[in-house]
Formats: sequence, structure tokens, C-alpha cells
Amino acid sequence: MAVSVSRILHRLLCLVIIWGLIVLAVFHLRSHEVEGPNAGLTSNSVNSRLLLQKLGDPRTPHTEATHSTSQVPLSAAHLLFDLEPSIDKSPSLSEAMIVEEVQKKLPSLPIAYWNRHKNRPMFYKNESCAKFPSVFDLEFSNIYWQNLHTSNGTFQLFGAYYDVRQASKIGPSVRILGMINRIEPTVKTYCQFWFESQKEPVFMKVLEYKYIWYRKWGNYKQGIYQPYLIACQIPQQYHKLVPASVSIVEKPCDTATNNLRVVYNKPDKKKKFAVCVKGLDFLHEDLSVRLVEWIELLGILGTNKVFFYELQVHPNISKVLQYYQKLDRVDVTPLTLPGGQPNVPGFQHMYLVKKWNNKRQNELIPYNDCLYKNLYTYEYIALLDIDEVIMPVNTMSWQELMDVVLPKARSAKNNTQASYNVRNVYFLDDLIEVHGWFKDIPRYMHMLQHVYRSKNFTKPNQYVKCFHNPERALTLHNHFPLACLGGACSSYSIETTDAQLQHYRADCVRTLKKSCVEFRQNSVVDTTIWKFKEKLITRTTDTLKKLGFFSSRDVRAHIKSEKVT
Repeated sequence: MAVSVSRILHRLLCLVIIWGLIVLAVFHLRSHEVEGPNAGLTSNSVNSRLLLQKLGDPRTPHTEATHSTSQVPLSAAHLLFDLEPSIDKSPSLSEAMIVEEVQKKLPSLPIAYWNRHKNRPMFYKNESCAKFPSVFDLEFSNIYWQNLHTSNGTFQLFGAYYDVRQASKIGPSVRILGMINRIEPTVKTYCQFWFESQKEPVFMKVLEYKYIWYRKWGNYKQGIYQPYLIACQIPQQYHKLVPASVSIVEKPCDTATNNLRVVYNKPDKKKKFAVCVKGLDFLHEDLSVRLVEWIELLGILGTNKVFFYELQVHPNISKVLQYYQKLDRVDVTPLTLPGGQPNVPGFQHMYLVKKWNNKRQNELIPYNDCLYKNLYTYEYIALLDIDEVIMPVNTMSWQELMDVVLPKARSAKNNTQASYNVRNVYFLDDLIEVHGWFKDIPRYMHMLQHVYRSKNFTKPNQYVKCFHNPERALTLHNHFPLACLGGACSSYSIETTDAQLQHYRADCVRTLKKSCVEFRQNSVVDTTIWKFKEKLITRTTDTLKKLGFFSSRDVRAHIKSEKVT
């Protein structure tokens, strides 16, 4: 009996011990899950920080520090002292390198010219008259604009350009692009020209304030910043010299608060086609994939370079633009709104949506800046939005299209045309919903998928886009030239059998709301773009893969399918 009881007690004891071990094991595992695999490191790090505090605090007794050290493994303490924070240890930039960097970021500032002559006394006769302004004394507004306050209005100046085109009746001149908060300015102002080879300025009265707007369009009010092209002739004795910079002042001897680098880009040989895009305003709208397709299509058509102006854009759009910048296929100019107009992200977009005429007036600055930067660089300049493309109907490129158009235009008019306009037709987004997707085209190829358009074009000379001739255009509007050299602005209308402006939108522009119903009800299939299908899909997909727009699984599947094919 006693033996039986003893065995039972022995078994109970064993069970208790086993149960205790199981409980300890479970507790240990749950504790490890909560704290994570780095919990021990964290604990050591905390102890190490305490150790450092105590070692570095003269008020801490030595015995206490020794006690703390005994709680921290010796190896952890040594590792802590050996840690080296990762920081940028690049050498400081020299002043010359900083000047070069600033010149790239702010191309209108003549900082390189100023840097060469900053220690040279430059003024007219004495220091009290027309002293060359230091770049540190100029008055800037919203980063990219320079100010002139006069007795009758404020000027916000954006850029200055050397104009020696043969069709210009005023001879060599500098044209200055900016905005003035006056209608038909009456204030007399002067240009102070600064040349590389001399220390005195050359004065010339402002010849003209060319208004880049029609009063019938609205916003014709004093106090609202209006777009102008300001002209200053260069004196006869300086006709063979290009000014390094120019300032506008109210009185000839004033020390200027503005100083603009004079742009004169003249390569040995002109390229064919450039495209200018107004200030991009897509902060919360990711149009990056559509933008890649659009840029690649323009490249296939023969565009040499696309010039973008950037207000606020989504990070993915920035990634796309930076990629093409490195390839020298696009140029991106940061842009702000002048004066008291908002430039806070988001709020700026709200402002441009509500203030429609202000938006349109502001757009004229990048359009005309793009024209004047490229006066001598390209044979044709087109102003396009990223949802539209000039599509040749029977030819494969813009050059082939112009080879067909030019003989027709010359027979219609003896003189050189100022522009060649293409009629607009809508490829509305929702037309595809009736017909469905095309299975042999990736869905992300927006233009290739949307081949249903309105049967009717918009009316002639309405909502057109043009190939502009830089030798003739004086000022440009979104749709056509506003003023031209050598007389009236003649524009040849390209026949719709030769080309069409394919406009990819969710809806018609608001001024065509009534007509839009008719456009939707009368649609046709137009697969003109499909002649570029294989090339466009390949180029767009390759670029999207390089930029990481596809998951690694999608890329592997694509590579595998290519191998099978």
C-alpha cells in the first residue's frame, strides 16, 4: 500500500515538473514574440545610452558608473563608442561652383556676369548714376520674378531676350517678358544695357509695351497683373554686340532693382520641332503613365525636345520628367505665379480653377518664354497640352507632313506663313465604354485604346493648335499667334485629310458644352494612331519598366512571354 502511494506521489511530482517546464516555455515564447527579435538589442541600446549619460555626467559618482557598466556587456559598450553617423562629407562648394548652380536654377539672373565684374566699378560717370546693381540688392518676387516699382504701376519681370530677326522693323533689340498691373501703361521707363566689354551702361527709352491679350476676353482692369512684351532698341553703335544683361528703370540714373540676363541661344544649325507645355498643375492627379505615352509618341513623330513649365505636380510626374531630362529629351522650367497670386500647393490649383481669366493670362508667360528661348533653335514650335497631339493622317512624321503642307501653303500665299494650324477633334474618354477595350493593346496605353472620336471637328479656326514659325511670331496665344513681325499674322489651315489635332478629354471644354452632346451622339472609329502601335507600346512599356511602374512579378512575366514569343 505504502509503495503504491509513493508511486502515485512520484508521478504527480513528475507531472507538476513537466507542466511547470511547459508553462515556462510558453511564457518565454510569448515574451519573445511581443518584444521582437531586436528586443535584446533595444535593451542593450537603452542601457548603453544610460551608460553614456552617466559616464558623461560629472555629477555621477564613479561607483555608480561602474555599477552601470557591469550591467552592460563590454562588447556593446565598445560598439557604441565605435559607431559613426552617416552624413554627407562632400567638400564645401567653391563660390564659382555655387554661382554655376544658381545660374542653372535661376537662368534669368545674370549671376555669372555679376561674379566676373563684382569688384569692378561700374556706373555712368559717377557712382550716383546708374550703378550696376549687386545681385544681393535686386528685388525678387516669388523666386523667379524681379520687380520694378514705378510712379504708375508695378512691373514683374520674368525674362529678357535678344532679337535680331530679319523681319523685325526695329532692328536689333531686347524684348522683356513680364506682367504689369496696369492697362495700357503710360509710365515712361528706360532700359539700362550692360555689355561685357565696358563698365558704363547704355541707356535707351522703352519703345513699346506690347499687350499679350485681347480686351474682349475679360480681366481688362487696372490693378490686375497683365502680360506684356516690352521692347528696347539697341543703339546703332552697339548693333554688333549682345548685351549681357538689362534693367528697366523709371529714370536713367536710378539704381535698378531688377537685372535680367539677356538670352541669346543660336546654334550653328536649327533643329526641326520643339513643343512647349504651359505650367503643369497636377499636384494630386497622377498622369505619369499617360505622360510617358505622350512623350514617346511625340518622339516617334519627330519632336526634338519638349519644354515643360512646372507649377505643382505629383511625385510620379516628377520622376518621369527627371528621367527624360537626363536623356535630354525634355527641359523643365520651375514656375510660380507673380505678384500676390497664391503659390501654396493645392491652394494655387483652387485659384487657377476659379480664376479662369487669370489662369489664361498667366499661361502666356511660359508660352512666350518658350518661344523666345528658342527663336533661333527650331524651325517650328508647337504649343500643346499633354492630352493632345497633332496627328498626320497619311504620313508618318511631322516633317513628312510639312513636306506636303508647305507647297499648298505657298500656293495660297506668296509670303511665309506665321503659322500652320490644325483643326481640333475630340476623342472623349467615355466613348470607349460603349465599345469596350482592345485586347491586343495594354489598357495603360490611353491614346491607343481610345480610337472612337466625334464625327465632327470643331469649327475652323476654333480651338486649333499650330506649328509656329519663330521667324514671324511676335507674341503667342495658346491657339494662335497674337502679333507677328512683317505684317498681319497669316495662318494656313492644314486640311483635315492631311492632319488633325487629336484631343483626349473626359469632356469638351466648358465653352462647348452644348456642342458636346452632338459630338458624343455622332462618333466614328479612327485608328490613325495605330500605325505607330507596335513602336509606341514597346517604347512606353520599356520606359515604364525602367522607372519601376510595374511590380517585379509583372516584369518577370513580361520577360518570360517575350522569350516564348
